[in-house]
Amino acid sequence: MHEAVARASAETPAESLPGLVSAFRFAAGGSEELAVDKPITEQPDSWLWLHFNLADARACRFLKAGLSLPAAARELLVSPDEHQQLNVIGGCLYGVFADLVCDLNGLTEEIGFLHFALTERLLVTGRRRSLSAVNVTRKVVRGAVQISTPAALLQILLEQVVDSVDRYADDASAKLDRIEEKILVDDMSEGRQVLGRIRRTAVRLHRQLAILRALMQRLELDLAEKLTLSLATARLRQRLEWLDAEIISLRDRAHLLQEEVTMKTAEQTNRNLHVLAIVTTVFMPASLIAGILGMNVGGLPFAQDGNGFLWSMAILAGSSAFVLWLLKRSGILRH
Repeated sequence: MHEAVARASAETPAESLPGLVSAFRFAAGGSEELAVDKPITEQPDSWLWLHFNLADARACRFLKAGLSLPAAARELLVSPDEHQQLNVIGGCLYGVFADLVCDLNGLTEEIGFLHFALTERLLVTGRRRSLSAVNVTRKVVRGAVQISTPAALLQILLEQVVDSVDRYADDASAKLDRIEEKILVDDMSEGRQVLGRIRRTAVRLHRQLAILRALMQRLELDLAEKLTLSLATARLRQRLEWLDAEIISLRDRAHLLQEEVTMKTAEQTNRNLHVLAIVTTVFMPASLIAGILGMNVGGLPFAQDGNGFLWSMAILAGSSAFVLWLLKRSGILRH
């Protein structure tokens, strides 16, 4: 094991590695979850997975100076860089992957980033927000699954990234189905906001999946020869291509439903304006006559007639009825 890890464990026995979230030791007999508040000692024929909280400044200081990794790998581990990338230096594979953030209720629509560095006997990962792939992978490791190398564990992490996006796609598809059913019955009460969130997340996921697929292809074609570690990237790349196509389908479907919601909202607004225009037209002559009869000048009709009010009301009603008849005769009220 790396001497720096052992040295840090001995110097801080109360908390062997600062900011450590979880730690696992892997050997031929299986895996063992280690206590994060106790020293991690070196053992032959075993390798480690150390997962850190990068929001902890102590963890960043340790990772930046306390691990026997290439300087570039240590810098990227603690950097706030949120661009997916893969690099190889001296047999060390390191980089950044995107994943969906999770909370107590499960997957969210937010995207977080997993920083990692991989050698033959050590996998170091770090995140600033809780990520779905890491949480699921911990459950897989606790399930007594035999994992022979750090590269195999990294591949499981990548597969869980794909699975988390796949689960989100299934959930988003179900939401789109419900929204489409409501749109068919002219219920647009919640569709606009939900469709906007789904479309935004799909656009962001498509961007990240396209980059990840390109990185897998680059690893397969250019970087594999620089590594003694073996990663089965062909199957993963195929899954990424299929999943990216599904995310694009979700994006396009959300876009079409947004357009349909906009169209139906415009139709409803036009119907309301049509009714308002008819009402205004029907009462326009009555308003004109009432304005004339209300003028404070001499010579107005019915001013001295005891039944003037009744005659005025009859004229007003008659003018509105006449306009209504004209609208019906012209066919406007049938549209």
